[in-house]
Amino acid sequence: AISVTQGPGLAGTLLTGISFAKGLGLGLGIPVVPVNHLEGHIFANFLANEKLEFPFVCLLVSGGHTQIVMVRDYFDMEVIGETLDDAIGETFDKCGKMMGLPYPAGPIIDKNSKLGDPLKFKFTKPKVGDLSFSFSGLKTGFLRFIEKESELNNDFIKQEINNLCASLQKTIVDILFEKITYAVKETGIKNIVFGGGVSC
Repeated sequence: AISVTQGPGLAGTLLTGISFAKGLGLGLGIPVVPVNHLEGHIFANFLANEKLEFPFVCLLVSGGHTQIVMVRDYFDMEVIGETLDDAIGETFDKCGKMMGLPYPAGPIIDKNSKLGDPLKFKFTKPKVGDLSFSFSGLKTGFLRFIEKESELNNDFIKQEINNLCASLQKTIVDILFEKITYAVKETGIKNIVFGGGVSC
């Protein structure tokens, strides 16, 4: 069988993938099975860990999604927390753009962060209730910080790029860690998995 993402995602990309999968399935005479993009991220964990057992909590972080999903079984899932605004991948990319990094900025920020001091700069960690996420305040605070510092030193970003990346990434990871820790306390489920491209 051929498995193909039916959504969520960008309409043009989904249409291309589905059309190709249908044509290939028809040509090979095999069935085409549509799957949910986000469920695919969640269940990819079974490829890495065949002993993974239900229930578990998944921190799903991708370019367009930031969610905490309680997974009781293959067809019994509940989103218990999600972003109120931008997803984590968008946050990495937009903050990267502010520093002049190319798109997608996430992998570059990760690479540069390994050479920087994650404690050099402190950035805003938005306070939102329960298991919700918000990254718009972090982005705004980050922008204001680099604008202010750049007014004092034109080469600030260039000189501090590794420290900026490390401090930004630490702030984002701290937010995720706090939320997933809270999810474990709220649900009593101690099995945690990660899914989505940003989890890399």
